[in-house]
Amino acid sequence: MAKLDAQAIHAQLRQQLLRGHFMPGDPLREVALAEEFGVSRTPVREALTRLLHEGMLERRARGLFVREIEPEQIMQVYDLRIMLEGQAASEAAEMRSETDLAKLQGLIDRDRALENPDDVTRLVTNIEFHRTLWKAARNPVLEDILDRLASHHVHIPSSTLSVGNRWEESLNEHQRICDCIRDRDASGARDVVQQHMKTAKAMRLTMFSHVQAPQI
Repeated sequence: MAKLDAQAIHAQLRQQLLRGHFMPGDPLREVALAEEFGVSRTPVREALTRLLHEGMLERRARGLFVREIEPEQIMQVYDLRIMLEGQAASEAAEMRSETDLAKLQGLIDRDRALENPDDVTRLVTNIEFHRTLWKAARNPVLEDILDRLASHHVHIPSSTLSVGNRWEESLNEHQRICDCIRDRDASGARDVVQQHMKTAKAMRLTMFSHVQAPQI
């Protein structure tokens, strides 16, 4: 069996980060990972360096750790995504192909069929829908920026999609986004996506406000 290269190791570690395999503040050690993947430290180092540049890790005095992000930074990410996701949806409505529509609708149908998915599954399937939307815009620069922004949400301990009926509401909003894109309604797609992200931001603020202050 061929040994994994840096690109394959990066892909696996990134997927593990997205799925919550590591928690904010956890260390990622070259030696331990090299043993786990059965490779030398060089490809592991390359993969970790790439994750560092993508903002998923941070360097501290004792090595690389899963990045911890402050609530204010999370709100800044939401603000940027509200603006840029709206632009992506608008461009997708103009540039989309029938294949794009089939992929978007397929993801919605798949997610509706899930029975009581856990928090990680909701997060992963949700971002898969959004990434498919970005790709439909045919704007690689915008897609890259949004992908980097979305990686920051890996560092949030829980998803808004597990609050109340938000999962079902979010899927209904995904359907409206898809319908607007199908109808080439650029303005409607922008409006629905931006409201979709604004709702997520508002819910996140509420979740932050319910966190109890530490006892002194």
